[in-house]
Amino acid sequence: MNNTKRRMDLVLLPIVLLAAFLNGYGIWNDQYANSYYTTAVGSMLSNFHNFFYASLDSAGSVTVDKPPVVFWIQTAFAYVFGLHGWSVILPQVLAGIGSVLLIYFMVKPTYGLAAARISALTMATVPVVAAVSRTNNIDSMLVFTLLLGSWFLFKGSKQGSAWRILVAFGLIGLAFNMKMLQAYMILPAFYLFYLLAFQAKWRRKIILLIGSTAVLAVVSLSWAVTVDSIPEDQRPYIGSSETNSVMELAFGYNGLSRLTGQQNTAGNAGMPNPADPGNNQSDRSSSTSAPESTSDSTGNSSAPPGNSPDNGGMGGMNGMTIPGGEMPNGRDFGGGMGGMFGTGEKGPLRLFQTELSGQASWLLPIVLLGCIAIFAGLRRRNITDKHKEALFWLAWLLPVAAFFSVAGFFHQYYLIMLAPPIAALTGAGFVAMWTAYRERTGWQAWLLPASVLLTTIFGWYIMQVYDDTIGAGWSISELIAGILITLILVVMLNRSHPWKQGLIIASFMVMLIGPTYWAFTPITYGGNSMIPAAGPTGMFGGMGMGMAMGDRQDNGNGTMTPPNASDDTDQQIPSPNSGSDADSAGTEAPPTTGGISSGGMGNGGGMPMTGGRGGAGGMNEEVDATTLNYLREHNTGETYLFATTSYNQAAPYIIDENEAVITLGGFSGSDPVYTTEELEQLVKSGQVKYFMISGMGGMGDRGANSDINDWIKEHGTEVPTSEWKTSTGTDNTDTGFGAGFGFGGQTTLYEVKL
Repeated sequence: MNNTKRRMDLVLLPIVLLAAFLNGYGIWNDQYANSYYTTAVGSMLSNFHNFFYASLDSAGSVTVDKPPVVFWIQTAFAYVFGLHGWSVILPQVLAGIGSVLLIYFMVKPTYGLAAARISALTMATVPVVAAVSRTNNIDSMLVFTLLLGSWFLFKGSKQGSAWRILVAFGLIGLAFNMKMLQAYMILPAFYLFYLLAFQAKWRRKIILLIGSTAVLAVVSLSWAVTVDSIPEDQRPYIGSSETNSVMELAFGYNGLSRLTGQQNTAGNAGMPNPADPGNNQSDRSSSTSAPESTSDSTGNSSAPPGNSPDNGGMGGMNGMTIPGGEMPNGRDFGGGMGGMFGTGEKGPLRLFQTELSGQASWLLPIVLLGCIAIFAGLRRRNITDKHKEALFWLAWLLPVAAFFSVAGFFHQYYLIMLAPPIAALTGAGFVAMWTAYRERTGWQAWLLPASVLLTTIFGWYIMQVYDDTIGAGWSISELIAGILITLILVVMLNRSHPWKQGLIIASFMVMLIGPTYWAFTPITYGGNSMIPAAGPTGMFGGMGMGMAMGDRQDNGNGTMTPPNASDDTDQQIPSPNSGSDADSAGTEAPPTTGGISSGGMGNGGGMPMTGGRGGAGGMNEEVDATTLNYLREHNTGETYLFATTSYNQAAPYIIDENEAVITLGGFSGSDPVYTTEELEQLVKSGQVKYFMISGMGGMGDRGANSDINDWIKEHGTEVPTSEWKTSTGTDNTDTGFGAGFGFGGQTTLYEVKL
């Protein structure tokens, strides 16, 4: 028992509790979380067919746009605890805490206890980690899996254990089945560290490396190859793919397209393509024959490809069109969508720009100078474990940073991939600078004061943009404290004093003021489960437009009125949404002055928003009791309550009411899931008769799926709104997420009988 107590690090406990609070506090307020994924979990609970494919809807007709592993885990939690926002978020909360622990245990053996504590604390307070881990988005689980693989790699290399190396590469393959090619971003680090650190003869080393790569490939492609080998008429359509193929989704939409910014996919139809705004997809309907519709309860409905939609302008707020993808402030989506999602301009300093720096970049000056301290003593034949592990973290950090510096299409929360190497190198580097300062090792002793000064100046630079929102005290206090501590460190460099070590610890805590405050903002200002990001702004609802939450004026009917505007429907904007990472909506950017801009809408006092029916930042559709009662009362034995062009309309009925609903077009309503012939067969076989479609000309009405809507209108009878929808005293226009960018609009219910 005494040995156990000596081995326990009591300092680690409050760090873990801090991570648990940042990741988990208030998640019970988020009813739907990211409703795109929560809807899929609700569908996956219904049968194994939907579970295996990660089907978005009850009919098993279309998948979500990511592999299923994380959704399998979320479904297991929902099966145990019930389907709630918090139950599907909980796995990511635990993954975020687990990542903090893994960083601690990976850093401690080589760099010591102090470095491990600093690294764990840094990981816990990287703002984007806290923002993502309190949602049901995939990335927190992805990072945990990659870190677990890295831990096995470290252990296997140090102990010469072949099976641990195989497990390490297998876990990267598992991570591929979470978010596809994003998992491979750390492979350079894996291969480099293995070659440097694994102690064995070269022949054995090469054979094991080949075997590990084979394990990586087999695990990575196992689900994709299995699904693609199944006839298309016996499985769902692969959501957001062009060719109804998981492999194409992996290497196209979730692969190369992220770098180039070209999103020529069915699931992204209706979104602006800056490279070719008038681009039309090719006709894919001739590539496969129309499958038979099924009426069994397993959900084995057909999911064939069809005509792909056009790629034109984008339906704007309340029907406003943004032609060619131009923002209301005149800023276009140039550079392959590089600035479309509040991700700044491409270039080597992109991670230091205002749009991205607040997510994960706060401590990069420490990382830079810390690496100089670590490698200062490197000699040709004296490469130690410290050098090897630092090279591993650098080989993780640099390729990922380079990718995000030039990538054309990503969201701010993807920067969670930077958190582990930044955390590890911060701990290792700070202790190396600390040691050099304490031992007065020539020029290296100046690295610590320099890192404190540069980091606090950079922190001031990030925060001062938000002075009108959070007050100038935060940025100025960090700057002044950093300058004072730097001066004291310089003065004390050649002196000895009992509180010198305490001063060094205080210097690090000063540098954490900014990132810690930012890590709390998802709690204090409200988060967004659709496209999470840290910072004292809330989601406007898309395309890089953020708004200070203090300017939010909720008028009580699901919309918000801009500051200084009358409560008029022409000036209302949608409340922040909780929707999907289907990558066709935007994220926030820092506030700027003057109108609606990519920077935001005015400034405010930061009114907390912690959720409610729609969750944190939620704006989802809710169950309309009148609609539900009407559809149930008029159901004459049909398998599905209704079909809809928008997953957002289906979500509350699947999640809250456990009803069977068909989504006709995936996330955007534009995936060519059904042909008119298949739809006709569904109706004739008695599987569905009610269809709920939007008439605003949004994404769901474009291209191939416009044929679906035309067929429904031609063969159906419009049900008077007064009979099936609760009157709100307005024009019955949806104000959910879809209304902002073409998913919603005026909803019409049709009854189709053949």
